[in-house]
Amino acid sequence: MSRLLGGTLERVCKAVLLLCLLHFLVAVILYFDVYAQHLAFFSRFSARGSVRALHLAASSSTNCSRPNATAPSSGLPEVPSAKPGPTAPVLPPCPDLPQGLVGRLLIEFTSPMPLERVQRENPGVLLGGRYTPPDCTPAQTVAVIIPFRHREHHLRYWLHYLHPILRRQRLRYGIYVINQHGEDTFNRAKLLNVGFLEALKEDAAYDCFIFSDVDLVPMDDRNLYRCGDQPRHFAIAMDKFGFRLPYAGYFGGVSGLSKTQFLRINGFPNEYWGWGGEDDDIFNRISLTGMKISRPDIRIGRYRMIKHDRDKHNEPNPQRFTKIQNTKLTMKRDGIGSVRYRVLEVSRQPLFTNITVDIGRPPSWPPRG
Repeated sequence: MSRLLGGTLERVCKAVLLLCLLHFLVAVILYFDVYAQHLAFFSRFSARGSVRALHLAASSSTNCSRPNATAPSSGLPEVPSAKPGPTAPVLPPCPDLPQGLVGRLLIEFTSPMPLERVQRENPGVLLGGRYTPPDCTPAQTVAVIIPFRHREHHLRYWLHYLHPILRRQRLRYGIYVINQHGEDTFNRAKLLNVGFLEALKEDAAYDCFIFSDVDLVPMDDRNLYRCGDQPRHFAIAMDKFGFRLPYAGYFGGVSGLSKTQFLRINGFPNEYWGWGGEDDDIFNRISLTGMKISRPDIRIGRYRMIKHDRDKHNEPNPQRFTKIQNTKLTMKRDGIGSVRYRVLEVSRQPLFTNITVDIGRPPSWPPRG
C-alpha cells in the first residue's frame, strides 16, 4: 500500500514539474512577443517622425520668401555661383611732363654693348620692342621707324640709350627696324614709307610716327618723342654740325608726324635713291600743305652721332637738287600711295621688330659730266 502511494506521488511530482516547465516556456514566449510588438511600435513612431522632419525641411527649403532661404537642391553637387572678377583699375593719364626725367645725358660709344646687356637693362620691354607704362595711360601710341642696313653696331647703342629714354617719357611705343635687302643703292625715305605701312598692319592704334636714323642718340630725355599739332623736327642740334641747324629748312635725322599729318603730305618721296635730298623734299611737302614745323628748345634738342664710314651704296643722288625743286609737281604721284615693295621676313626680336624688305632697284642715272 505504501509502495503504491509512493509511486503515485512520484508521478504527481513529475506532472507538476512538467506543468511548471510548460508555464515557464509559455511565459518566455509571451515576453518576447510583447517585446517585439513594442519594438515595432516605436520603430513606426520613429519613422513617422523622420518623414515629418524631412517633409518640414523640404517645405522650408522651397520657401524662398525668407531672407536666409535657399533654392531647392537638385541632388547634384552644388556649384558656387560665379562672382565677377576684379576689374582692371582705371589708370590716370600720363603727365605731360613725366617725373623721373634725367635731363642732360652722358652719351658715349666706347663701351662694349652686346644685345644681351641691353635686354637685361629693359625687362619691361615686350617681344618686338613694345612697351606700355604700367601706371598711366599715354595719350598716343608711338611707332619708332628706323631705316636700316648693315648697322648692327649702331643699333645696339641706339637700343641701349633709347629704350630707357622712351620708358622714362611714359610712352606706349614699338620699335621697327626696316632692313633694306640686297646691296643696291640705299633709299631712306622709301624705307620710312614701308615702316609706316607695316607698323599700322601690326597695330592700327599707332597715331604718332617717329622717324629716326640709327646713328643718332638724343643727349637730353626732355626731348619728348611725341607728336603735336604740327610736324616736329627733333634733331635740331647735332654734334657733327656744331650743335646747330645746318640751314633753316633742314628736316633730317629724327622727325615726327602724326598719322593725319603723314597722310596729308602723301608720306615721303620714293624716288630719292642714295644720300641726301629726301629730307628737303619732306620739308617742302610740309610747307606746301600749309603746316609749320615745330622744334624743341636748342638746349634739349642736341644729338650725338655714332661715327661710321659712309656706305659705298649710299652715295649722293646726282639728281636730288632737280627733284627738290619739283616737289610741288611730284608729291601727289610720288609718296605713300605709290610705294611698292615686298616683305621678305618679319622677325620679332626681344628689343625690336625687324622687317626685311625688297624695295626694288634705282633707275639708271646718266653719267655726270
